[in-house]
Amino acid sequence: MEILLFLLAMCMLAAIIGPWVMRRRGGIRQVAPGSPDAADPDTYGFARQEELDVRMPGPDQDLLDVLDVVQATQDWRAASQLLSGTPKEGEVRWQRVQAFAGAASLELAQQPGKGGSWLRAWRAEAPKDAGGAAVHAEFLVQQAWRSSSAGTDDFRIILEEARTVCGEAALLAPGDPVPYIVELAVARGLNYTPEQFDQLWAKIIDRAPAHMGAHIAALHFHCEKWHGSRKDADAFATAAAARAPQGSLLAALPLFAVYEHLPEVNLVQGFYRSQVVTRAVEGAMFAVHAARPDDPMLAHVRHLLVLFLVHMERWSEAMHQLVLIDGHVGALPWTADPDPAAQYTVYRALAVAGYEANGGSPATLPR
Repeated sequence: MEILLFLLAMCMLAAIIGPWVMRRRGGIRQVAPGSPDAADPDTYGFARQEELDVRMPGPDQDLLDVLDVVQATQDWRAASQLLSGTPKEGEVRWQRVQAFAGAASLELAQQPGKGGSWLRAWRAEAPKDAGGAAVHAEFLVQQAWRSSSAGTDDFRIILEEARTVCGEAALLAPGDPVPYIVELAVARGLNYTPEQFDQLWAKIIDRAPAHMGAHIAALHFHCEKWHGSRKDADAFATAAAARAPQGSLLAALPLFAVYEHLPEVNLVQGFYRSQVVTRAVEGAMFAVHAARPDDPMLAHVRHLLVLFLVHMERWSEAMHQLVLIDGHVGALPWTADPDPAAQYTVYRALAVAGYEANGGSPATLPR
């Protein structure tokens, strides 16, 4: 018993001092914003924390323009028009559905009972609009995960409604994988059987076999904290990477599997330099270099790479990723934190400190 208590105490101590040790090692020291020793984001052309956009992983000016119109006028028609003109088979439609649903969810949180009225009007006035149905389904999923605890009656009731709306959206848009991708979160929350999940996944693969967003969503189901194991997640990610077409970001999926199984308290020296982590990072780096510059999922992979590259003390590579993604933080790993912008800023500051401690400067940073 005494040994158990000692081990628990050591784990708690490591959790408390671990981040501090990382920031101190190698002469890297984090200081308060405004301190004379603090790195100025402007020096590298980085956005300040309060300017970071938490809604999206990367730029989508058309979406931002439409969101501004919808939220200013509470008129849903611009959103409907944008989704109608967004190809069904690509990643962008999925990201835009998420963004519209997230905006409505945030409005409702800020103004209970009133916020997000444009989405309610959209569904009431255009019940046959496929885009509106998809956004409504994703809105319900986000509400379930944000406002209720998994397994509670409220949680299940909201997800059951989301599943119904997913079915409606699928009927309104044959060939569109998005309603089924939305249902992947429902499957996780309602504990689909393996057979039910496989049937759902087959519908997605038939419509969009190389859809990176769908694979990331499906990976959650296979993870240890939900309905699979570390082995299941690794097998799913590795198989997807192996069959990835030329230039596909699916080669980076094993890195997402590693991230989903990061230890809460890391007591293993050199964990981030282990063969498993190094192999996954190199696969993601290869995928990033081979992908199209305009691939809408590219920012997702770059954001996750920043976390690993900082922990691996690969400062120059981390800085290169930061230059390409800075300004937007609506992606893992930052969105797993209650304050995504603050979490991102900490890692960015560590990357700058490590880069400069090894002789780097704004002048030597390639752009």
